[in-house]
Amino acid sequence: VFLVSFCVSVLQVSISLNKVELSVGESKFFKCTVIGELVNLEWFNPQGERIVSSQRVALHTGEDSSRLTIYNAEVEDAGIYRCQATDAQGQTQEATMVLEMYQKLTFRNVRSPQEFRHDEAAEVVCDVIASPAPAVTCYHNSRFQVLPNNNLQIHKVTKADEGVYRCEARVEARGEIDFVDIEVVVNVPPVLSVLQQSFNATADYQESVTFTCITSGSPNPEVTWHRKGQQLERSEQYVLNTMEAGRSTLTIRNIIQGDGGDYTCRATNKAGAEERELFLKVFVQPHITQLRNVTAVEGSAAMISCVAEGEPLPEISWRRASDGQSFADGDKSQDGRVDVRGRHGKSMLTISGVKLTDLGRFDCEALSRIGGHQKSMFLDIEYMPKFQTNQTIFYSWEGNPVNISCDVKSNPPATMLWRRERLTISAEGTATTRIHTTDGKSLLEVTPVSDRDFGRYNCTARNNIGVKYQEFILAQADVPSNPYSVRLSAVSQRIATVTFMKPDSHGGVPIGHYLVNYKEVGSQDWRDVKSHGVQTIVLLTGLEPNTTYEVRVAAVNGKGQGEFSHTESFQTLPIREPSPPAVHGQRGMGKTYRLGLVKQDDGGMPIVEYIVKYKTDKEEQWMTKLVSGQHDFALLQPLQWNMRYEVEITARNVKGLSEPTFYQFFMPQKPDIIADSLFSGLGLGPVVGLGLVGFLLVLIVVDVSCYFLRQCGLLMCITRKLCSKKTTTSGKSKEMEEGKAAYLGDGSKDPIVEMRTEEERITNHDGSPVHEPNETTPLTEPEKLPLKEENGKETLKPDMIEIKVHSDNSIHTKRDDSKA
Repeated sequence: VFLVSFCVSVLQVSISLNKVELSVGESKFFKCTVIGELVNLEWFNPQGERIVSSQRVALHTGEDSSRLTIYNAEVEDAGIYRCQATDAQGQTQEATMVLEMYQKLTFRNVRSPQEFRHDEAAEVVCDVIASPAPAVTCYHNSRFQVLPNNNLQIHKVTKADEGVYRCEARVEARGEIDFVDIEVVVNVPPVLSVLQQSFNATADYQESVTFTCITSGSPNPEVTWHRKGQQLERSEQYVLNTMEAGRSTLTIRNIIQGDGGDYTCRATNKAGAEERELFLKVFVQPHITQLRNVTAVEGSAAMISCVAEGEPLPEISWRRASDGQSFADGDKSQDGRVDVRGRHGKSMLTISGVKLTDLGRFDCEALSRIGGHQKSMFLDIEYMPKFQTNQTIFYSWEGNPVNISCDVKSNPPATMLWRRERLTISAEGTATTRIHTTDGKSLLEVTPVSDRDFGRYNCTARNNIGVKYQEFILAQADVPSNPYSVRLSAVSQRIATVTFMKPDSHGGVPIGHYLVNYKEVGSQDWRDVKSHGVQTIVLLTGLEPNTTYEVRVAAVNGKGQGEFSHTESFQTLPIREPSPPAVHGQRGMGKTYRLGLVKQDDGGMPIVEYIVKYKTDKEEQWMTKLVSGQHDFALLQPLQWNMRYEVEITARNVKGLSEPTFYQFFMPQKPDIIADSLFSGLGLGPVVGLGLVGFLLVLIVVDVSCYFLRQCGLLMCITRKLCSKKTTTSGKSKEMEEGKAAYLGDGSKDPIVEMRTEEERITNHDGSPVHEPNETTPLTEPEKLPLKEENGKETLKPDMIEIKVHSDNSIHTKRDDSKA
């Protein structure tokens, strides 16, 4: 028996992608591959239906594979797709692929800007789709509020809500995020106001009236003017203007009576419209016909009348200029003293119990609907004398004159008399008194000679309103009491400072100065020092060292010197060595350095000398210089360039030496001596002038060089122009051919310029060559300045060449070999 075994191969089916996530609208293809003997290969959709190629779904089948392409995928395309293969025996094998569909974040028809009306509920539309459903957030100034439909709702939207809002959507599962910025515009309906609603004008007087409307809103409203249902257009009679800050004006010129009536100001924008009525009344201006100045006596009543006319009859009001308070018909002041009554164009202002504060200007204003008129009057108040002097006690002493002042204010002016013990002092005066009178003031000059001249004096002021009296007392002055709390401070060998407290009593007369007495203990001779004015600090100088002194203080006024204070003792310091001097430095001229010496404490004895030791930081040996103690500086010389120096300065008096003061300074590098010598004495103007001259000389040298080397330049042009004229002699023509020429001015024997060939050399009288000038060669002779260093050695200087042009057209040079 023969056993025949058949090996049946099984098809192997695979799809390139097992699971795919696809966004709506995207396209994707999938490849199904079969291994084995394939007879048929088909695709089936998630509904189990065999897929047939269409506009959106395409199949491309080969020998052992098939490609499924899905264009513009939709949500309904999601599901399980099968690729089924059939062999010759009818056996089938299949592979599956899962297609998951999702919607990407998509904003649909989101407009920006979105406009809303003020104070209404606004819903900012943010239409966004995605799968799964997105989380939507709206941001604006850190605030957010989102409705279930992803729109942002603002209740009673205002202008403050205006701005850019960001609508942000997220899909947490995919980490997908997107946003759109939406500008929110809030349109505010027009708000219209008028500065003045009713206007009055006088007809036939070529007057003009301007209506003003102030509008606000968003967007800015458009303003139009209307009258009797017709829009007014710009013309000679009507002037329309639009200004900043929402102001719009209508000016009516050359008003006539027919221009009276209603005018409408209308403001319109996207959010709505508003209008206001204005009224023009044409009448006669008010005019005040009677108002006079009034004079009243203090305490009495004052009546002021104001009469006005006009059409319509104006109302009259008052204004007090002193405090700006206004009074209309029937008004009263807070104190009840001012009362206003009026009717038929006449007003009476009555002031009861007139006070000085009522003095001044009063304004009467007649006002009607069409305008007003104002006039002013002056209320003058008469009153009895009033004394302005607060000081009633004066101090003096025998032989010292004093002025007793009697200041009086009155209206009308008062006459003033002085009395003493019921006796009138005559204007001519007495042996001890004199009277000086000015407007509102009388001075009684009293020079006491005995005790009888002290006492009471009476000033009497009188005018037609009344009489007033003022009593003054002339008292005897005394010397000041003694100062106290005498202290000594800042005591040294020869100086001490005295301070003290001023006395409790100045004796009725101001203190003039203080007297300080001091002496050595055991001595009987006091020395005096006066203070500067009333300063309570005095400096004692010229004291002896290591000595005990006593000091006391007294105050001095016009009457005399008061008692001395308690005596205080102090001792000056003994003589010692001086303190180290203070030093400051400044570089001098050349190789010198100036040290400024500032004396400190001299130890009680004059500084005899300063000992200055100095050396470079590279040397060991010190150089010494002695400077008199009367000098305040030391000059170190000669020094070395580019070196650092160390200095020790010691002060000496008869007692000994001070501690040294250490100082360092640095000498710079050697300067350019030639440049310093030439320009150090010149100011800015001469230096600039020399620079310009040098620049012109350089230009001349360059032009001459161009002429000889390249036959070009300004000189070449002049030469050719002159050569073209046939006015020269044959001899000069020959020289032209050789490259030499001398050009003379008309009738002049002096040469203007001389040209030589490049081969011909300019020589001196001795035949030596002359150096041609260049940028560094001086063309003018400089000042002959000494150029010596401080060591006496002469410095080198450039050769100076003198160039002379002679009348025979030859040039001679001379070298200046003199030392600068």
